[in-house]
Amino acid sequence: MRRENLAPLQIVRALCIIAVLCVHSTSNAIAEMKESNYYLVYNFLNTFMRYGTPTFIFLSSFVLFYNYYEAPLTGGRIGRFYGRRLKFILLPYFLFSVFYYLVAYELNHYDLSLAEAIGQFGRKALVGKAFFHLYFVFVNVQFYLFFPLALWTLKKVPGLLKWCIPLGLALEYGFVLLNKYDWHVTHPGSWMLSYVAYYLLGAYLGSCFPRIKGWIVASRDNATKARVAFWVLIWGGWLAAALSHVFVYYQQRMYGTRYNTLLYDFLWNAHTYLGVVVLIQIAFFIHRRLSKRALRMLSLLGSLSFGIYLIHPFFLVVYESHPPSTGNSMLIHAWYAGKFLIVLGCSWLTVGLAARYFPFSWIFFGNSSLREVGKARRVSDPGETGKGGAWHAD
Repeated sequence: MRRENLAPLQIVRALCIIAVLCVHSTSNAIAEMKESNYYLVYNFLNTFMRYGTPTFIFLSSFVLFYNYYEAPLTGGRIGRFYGRRLKFILLPYFLFSVFYYLVAYELNHYDLSLAEAIGQFGRKALVGKAFFHLYFVFVNVQFYLFFPLALWTLKKVPGLLKWCIPLGLALEYGFVLLNKYDWHVTHPGSWMLSYVAYYLLGAYLGSCFPRIKGWIVASRDNATKARVAFWVLIWGGWLAAALSHVFVYYQQRMYGTRYNTLLYDFLWNAHTYLGVVVLIQIAFFIHRRLSKRALRMLSLLGSLSFGIYLIHPFFLVVYESHPPSTGNSMLIHAWYAGKFLIVLGCSWLTVGLAARYFPFSWIFFGNSSLREVGKARRVSDPGETGKGGAWHAD
């Protein structure tokens, strides 16, 4: 059953990859620029932009359930689903894990035998730790394994859909509490239970979106008193959580103030969970108002976001290997701004040229395709009706 084209989702992806690069580009400044009068700006960018990762988790789930919920659940369709995940997700993940392990090997001056290096690489790759950003692909793979069972359950018992949101929050906070007081899991952010609330939010909104779109997309045509009140509540809660999130990190980083770890978890979750709806509303607004040329550029960035995510740490490493040797504060600020712009530009150019001119670019960057950009196409499953970006696993 074909559903409406959701082109604004590419804008959400673009906003998310910008956020990811912004966080990574300011991470060093958080430690090194405390004496600067602009530390408030660095702290704000580094904390406020942390919506990227959880929103990408949400998008992966949303698009899967949006496309599969109304479709017959057959063995062939599930087989194609896993075949494409293996081809467009796991293969690039493995190749970049090898690449970044070699980068880390050189940066950390490891001195291991071949057998020891292979063993270390295997342990790291199996849990998404070959480099700092690859944990996210590992998390998504866990959700891919879980997806057919979740889809079958929700199709079999559709009444469970209305419980997805409270169930997701209960599971995620249950994991947070158990891990704090009992389990003490190493690297909890590498496990799906740390993001299950976003995944089940995506399952609910993706499955029900045609029925509830009027509540999610803020526009004059959709406005009623109840919906406007809902939008004000979402935006108010999001803004309060986001600014509180920024504040507690500023207090900790600048003055060493310590808070209960549960407060950090709650504020990050409230900031990014409510932010999912805010980002969708912003994306639909941008899609209505932006010029065609600007819209095409944002859609292009969203289409290539998986490849950009994979390659951008390499350009970060190269850029950071040439720190500024001046004491001029304005030049140092310019160096940090240049880091974001150059890493974004180089990553975008690399993946874009590969997608356009290299027929087998999917081996490294997933199923990114420039031919998708600007076309009024449904967000479809690539195994059924067309191609789609590997990042969002549609």
